[in-house]
Amino acid sequence: MTKVHEFDPQLLSEVAALPALPGVYRYFDSDGAVLYVGKARNLKKRVANYFQKNHGGTRIGHMVTRIVRMETTVVRSEAEALLLENNLIKTLNPRFNILFRDDKSYPYLKLTGTRAQDGAPPPGVAGAAPSAPVFARVAYYRGAVEKKHRYFGPYPSAWAVKESILLLQKVFRLRTCEDTVFNNRTRPCLLYQIKRCSAPCVGHITPAQYTEDVTNAERFLQGETQEILSALEKQMLRYAEKLEFEQAAEVRNQMSALSKVLHQQSMEIGGMGIDKDVDILAVKVQGGKACVNLAMVRGGRHLGDRPYFPTHIENAVDVAELDAEIDADESLAPKAKTLEALVLEAFIAQHYIDVPVPPTLVCSEPVDKALIAALVAQSGVRFAAIHQPREQRRLWLDMAQKNAELQLARLLAEQGSQQARTRALAEALDLKLEDLTALRIECFDISHTAGEATQASCVVFAEHKMQSAEYRRYNIEGITPGDDYAAMRQVLTRRYSKLAEAARNNDARLPDLVLVDGGKGQVSMAREVFTELGLDLGLIAGVEKGEGRKVGLEELVFADGREKIYLGRDSAALMLIAQIRDEAHRFAITGMRAKRASVRTGSSRLEDIDGIGPKRRASLLQRFGGLRAIASASAEDIATVDGISRELAEEIYRALH
Repeated sequence: MTKVHEFDPQLLSEVAALPALPGVYRYFDSDGAVLYVGKARNLKKRVANYFQKNHGGTRIGHMVTRIVRMETTVVRSEAEALLLENNLIKTLNPRFNILFRDDKSYPYLKLTGTRAQDGAPPPGVAGAAPSAPVFARVAYYRGAVEKKHRYFGPYPSAWAVKESILLLQKVFRLRTCEDTVFNNRTRPCLLYQIKRCSAPCVGHITPAQYTEDVTNAERFLQGETQEILSALEKQMLRYAEKLEFEQAAEVRNQMSALSKVLHQQSMEIGGMGIDKDVDILAVKVQGGKACVNLAMVRGGRHLGDRPYFPTHIENAVDVAELDAEIDADESLAPKAKTLEALVLEAFIAQHYIDVPVPPTLVCSEPVDKALIAALVAQSGVRFAAIHQPREQRRLWLDMAQKNAELQLARLLAEQGSQQARTRALAEALDLKLEDLTALRIECFDISHTAGEATQASCVVFAEHKMQSAEYRRYNIEGITPGDDYAAMRQVLTRRYSKLAEAARNNDARLPDLVLVDGGKGQVSMAREVFTELGLDLGLIAGVEKGEGRKVGLEELVFADGREKIYLGRDSAALMLIAQIRDEAHRFAITGMRAKRASVRTGSSRLEDIDGIGPKRRASLLQRFGGLRAIASASAEDIATVDGISRELAEEIYRALH
């Protein structure tokens, strides 16, 4: 007989005291890590079933034996429990829940300024120069929304937003320039010449006409395309009746551009249907991995799709079966859900907590009505989840399912090759690891231009992939310009001095391999740093260029006296080393270029001076052409710039000298 696990009596007494009410429960292990977050319409029955039954060697049995502590929250309804459960899953990252991670917010298309009332243009001063706030700007945006602007989306990708902006430029000729550029223009830019902007910056269009274009652009984004065409046709006829044929021709060209866009879209998506805002959700499970592909239709336009890959799906079926047993005891006679349905419901519950739900979801799997009711209660917006759709929706779903299959196949291929590379490197360097997923590599590179704006980068490889959230850049200062050895010494000392002390106290873990981009010289510098810090020299390897600096001929140089090794041009281990090194180089050089550009334009140094904001900085740079020219100018010359007083000019002169 299998021995039943013995639980802490205190924990069992807490389970026995639970109320028969809806709520959410959390299980913790001995390290305080969250194991599982669940919801229940009856906390007492649901939680007790975990501890009263022998789960054997299942994944749930493995989880239950690790539970040492429990927390519960009682709520008013099952809908509230469902929402709280998924909020906690996203926040706590429990080990045994299906989890969707999204490290990026969705992009939006932004129209600056609030909507004009009754078609009236924003207020302006008669006879005054055009002002940026009067003429709305269309822009790509990612972040928290503000009430003073209008936002359309979310969009599945930056590309989809930029395509929409291009359409608005072609059809409605809305401006995309920054306010500082707008306010300082004296003649139209190239976009006006190629008929992508109506040049409001120099008064080539009135505020009333521009506001009408903005209103039509809004209606286009909302899918009111036929209404726009009708309104433009009436406007063209009014101009013609007044014998204003130039204006009538402009409107005719606008109608032609809009018709061309609509025709192209109808060809791409098989005809413009009645759906304006729809999300299409398709799920594919294979090889222990899953992909949910989300395709978006907004304003009747198919904007593209975006794949999501959940973690911990291997535990989902076991938990669902256990929950189904409890529900069956309550005489609800549930139907067993497929893994695909469980993954899709987890995605819907977690995704639409933060993102507005469109009126229609087209789904590849049936969705629990209780989940829909909970989201409706939370958002206050009614929506329908349609399974087995027809006609246009069927075409959209087929496309989303095909993309889900392709994305999952790509992931499995990438992971398979990455795991093979990790294994090859571990074997080549004789790294003793029980779990290759735990292999952690940190790589350093130095970048500068003739000693200017020196930066060091540190990139991290772990769990068979690059961990971009753990990348770090270091500004290198106090060294002789161009001294890469001193730069490497500084970055390694800053990186590992505190980490070494924490590792000795078992509060941190050192990497299994430290790569430096360079040969014997850089490795010698790393050896000195590690010796001073009391760290293992066997961790260090330098990536030395081969003969003629040809790719594929690199050799590894070690700090502990081992002979350098050549992995081979086609070696999987060398491919991984090259991938990590190239990523360190890319990360270092992009940071260096940004720092160098900031120094050369003076954007940071000028704005550090009291009284200099973006507008005055733009005026100074426009007048003198760059920071060096400003620094070469006298206080008298600086005072000739509009908005710069004599006192401020002297302050600028002092700051730059």
